[in-house]
Amino acid sequence: MERTLDPARLGDHLDRLYRAAWALCGSREDAEDLVQETYARLLARPRLLRNEDDLGYLLRALRNTFLNQKRNESRRLRPVPLPDGLDLVADPHAPQPHAALEAAELYAAIAALPDDFRDVLVAVDVTGLSYKEAARALRIREGTVMSRLYRARQQVVRRVEGGTA
Repeated sequence: MERTLDPARLGDHLDRLYRAAWALCGSREDAEDLVQETYARLLARPRLLRNEDDLGYLLRALRNTFLNQKRNESRRLRPVPLPDGLDLVADPHAPQPHAALEAAELYAAIAALPDDFRDVLVAVDVTGLSYKEAARALRIREGTVMSRLYRARQQVVRRVEGGTA
């Protein structure tokens, strides 16, 4: 059963896609740019969905856009990064300042994971897909989702606690 992606419903998934993008990029600013670029590509022409939910399709499109950007960045000259102190911007929705720092640290740890682990962790823990939905969106088996998710969670815990993965 084929149907077109409804552009009017894209806003329903904005928060989940933003969190997924943040986990992929490790930076709030880059996540905003990634979501904007993904939506621009999706809205450029009508999209047909084949037996998929909107969120799974959007997550895959977000991931593909991220990978394309990384591929393009590797071909360009890299500017000198800003000092680390400038990256600590408070989250206005965080109830306490330390929660914003913890969130930034967590997203940075997720972004540092190997691609396979990061994709599964973003799909399940950040975006909220079920194992079955994540398997369908990432085109892998459900058992693979579970094993990669377990190992990804272990690596994130080690990174956040100060160890190396």
